[in-house]
Amino acid sequence: MPQIDIIDSIKIIINSGDHNPPHYHVIYNENEALIDIRTGNIIKGYLPPKI
Repeated sequence: MPQIDIIDSIKIIINSGDHNPPHYHVIYNENEALIDIRTGNIIKGYLPPKI
């Protein structure tokens, strides 16, 4: 997956050939979540409340 950015140890990754709905991956320490690009809602996974 191509890494888009790292912000304070939070990795943001987008894979253009990934499944629908359009989303990006956010990885923070041992937590990972898939975020819907259109709504900003977590599709799958978990992130701590304040990152």
